[in-house]
Amino acid sequence: MMKQINLIMKKALLFIFLPLMLSCGHKDKIRAVDAVRFPPPVVKEDAEIADKNIGNSKDENIVMAKKSSDDAVVDESTLDATSPTGTQKADTSKKIVKEGDISFETSSVNETRKKIIQALKRLGGYVEEDNQSLDNDENRKEYTLKIRIPAKNFDFFLDSVSSTADKIDSKNISITDVTTRYIDITTRLANKKILENRYLDLLKKSSKVSDLLEIEDKLTDIRSDIESTQGQLNYLSKQVTYSSLSITFYTTQIVAEDKGEGFGAKFIDAIKDGADLVQKLFFTFIGIWPVWLCIVVIYIFFRQRKKRRTKQAA
Repeated sequence: MMKQINLIMKKALLFIFLPLMLSCGHKDKIRAVDAVRFPPPVVKEDAEIADKNIGNSKDENIVMAKKSSDDAVVDESTLDATSPTGTQKADTSKKIVKEGDISFETSSVNETRKKIIQALKRLGGYVEEDNQSLDNDENRKEYTLKIRIPAKNFDFFLDSVSSTADKIDSKNISITDVTTRYIDITTRLANKKILENRYLDLLKKSSKVSDLLEIEDKLTDIRSDIESTQGQLNYLSKQVTYSSLSITFYTTQIVAEDKGEGFGAKFIDAIKDGADLVQKLFFTFIGIWPVWLCIVVIYIFFRQRKKRRTKQAA
C-alpha cells in the first residue's frame, strides 16, 4: 500500500515540475534565437563610404555632381563661421536706400556751390556730376550737382543745403527698403560658392579626362554666376552705404554793368545801339521777303506791258 502511495506521489511531482522545466528550456532557446537574429551593427567609416560611392565611372561622378547641386540650397540662417563652408551668418539688419533731389534759387551760385562742396567733403561725400549752364534770354545761371553722401549724414547734409537757398522750388526724398532683396542676393551668392567648393572637391577625386572637362565646364558657369551675383551685391551695398542727391540751384539776379557817364562810353553805346538797329532792320527786311518778291513781279509785269505799248505806238 505504501509503495503505491509513493508511486502516485512521484507521478504527481513529475507532472508538476515537468512543465516548469520545459518552459525554462524554451525561454533559453528563444533568447538564443534572438541573439542570432539581431547581431551587432557594423559601423563603417565615412572615408570608406565616400571612397566606395565615388568610384571611377563617369555616370557616378555626374550623379554626385547633381546631388551636390540639389543640396546646395541651404538655409542661410544655419550657416556660421564655424561651419565646414566657412560662410558667415547672414546679415539681416535693415537695408535702406535714400535718394532725393532739390531745386532752389540763390543770390550767388558760385558762393553756394563752394559751400556745398565744402560741406560735402567734410561729411565724407563726393561729386558724381557737376554741370553748369547759362541762359542769356532769361539771364539765368544754373548749376546741377549729383552727389553721393554717407547714408548716416544724408539728413544733416540736406538741411545744410536747404539753409543756403533763398527760395526752394522743389524737394523730393524717396526711401526704399531693400532688406529682402539684399538677403536674397547674399543667400544666392553663398549657395553658389558652396556649390563651387563641392565641384572643386569632385574635381580633385576625378581621374578621367572626360570627367575633368565636364566638371571644368560646370565650374566656369558657376564662377560666371558668382561674379554676376557679386556685382549685384556690390552695387546694392553701395546704394545702401551712400545715398544720392541731385542739387539744382540758379540765380536770376541781373548784374548791373558800369557803363560810365563820359563821352567815350556814350559814343560806344551809340555805336552799339546803331549796330543793333541795323541788325534788326536787316532781319526784318529778310523776314518780309514774300512782299519784296511780289513787288518785283509786279514791277516786271508793268515794265513789259509798257514796252509793248511803246512798240505798238511806233
